[in-house]
Amino acid sequence: MMTIYTVRDGRTVRHEGIPEPEALRQAVWIDLLSPSREEERAVQDALSLEMPTREEMQEIESSSRLYREEDTLFLTAPFLYGVDEGEFGSTAITFVINARCLITVRYATPKAFSAFASRALRMPGLLTSPDGTMLAQFEQVVDRLADVLERVGADMDRASRSAFSSARSQPKVKVKARDAQMKDVLIALGQVGEVTSRANETLLGLTRILTYVSAEKDFFVRKENKVTIKTLMRDVRSLVEHAAFLNNKANFLLDAVLGIINIDQNGIIKTFTVASVALMPPTLVASIYGMNFELMPELQWRFGYPAALLVMVISAVLPILYFKRKGWL
Repeated sequence: MMTIYTVRDGRTVRHEGIPEPEALRQAVWIDLLSPSREEERAVQDALSLEMPTREEMQEIESSSRLYREEDTLFLTAPFLYGVDEGEFGSTAITFVINARCLITVRYATPKAFSAFASRALRMPGLLTSPDGTMLAQFEQVVDRLADVLERVGADMDRASRSAFSSARSQPKVKVKARDAQMKDVLIALGQVGEVTSRANETLLGLTRILTYVSAEKDFFVRKENKVTIKTLMRDVRSLVEHAAFLNNKANFLLDAVLGIINIDQNGIIKTFTVASVALMPPTLVASIYGMNFELMPELQWRFGYPAALLVMVISAVLPILYFKRKGWL
């Protein structure tokens, strides 16, 4: 789908579909979402550009993601999307920018992009220039990532409280409920780690783009937008540090939760071990008097059966008392 944004008479005009070539040349921002071959050809013919294919956008080397062709920059980076829906992922988005317009090529819709499109309709000042439009989109992405990381931090705090409160109230909580709680905590921590790693990937891509554009700033970035680049780089750097902190905290909590689970499992194994040791002497007594020898004096004794039971009970109780005295129970 093709959407073009043009500023006319102080207001933003939005058009969907393939317009006339002249309308494409007058557009400030052309947004291509899963473009068809006809839409790509229309943009290429109107602006004399060679649009990157989806396969080329997936390349990981910097030379394929950040390059210049004559008076046009091609900038590609992965962007986090789908966090609110719970089916998050990363999608490569290419920014094609020159002195005339900005073109975005994408195959998914991060929330920051839909939010920026809505703002652009209300605030035509966001579309004053191609470089200003791109930097305003980056600001929206950074704000969105800050919100995501803040929410991830809150989710991690809740998971931490749930895990440690469950560990403290272990005798009062049923085993099934505690296991279900620990499972939810592990799932939450896994999602936190996945979101922070993908957010960090987005921030790294933004850092590369901003660094690359800074080197080309005399040609592609207007003087009034240079300060915006510096501010964005500082914000991105701070979010990278915060994402790294959250990732380290998630790893620490994961180790702590696994340690709690191991303690529970060790307690269960210890219980079975004590039970096995306590039952070994009674089993020995029962085995002795279960042998089919003809001459066993206790078999003819009137109190032989209750005496054997008593010996079994005493031989089972003594190991338990010994374990308690040693502090093993």
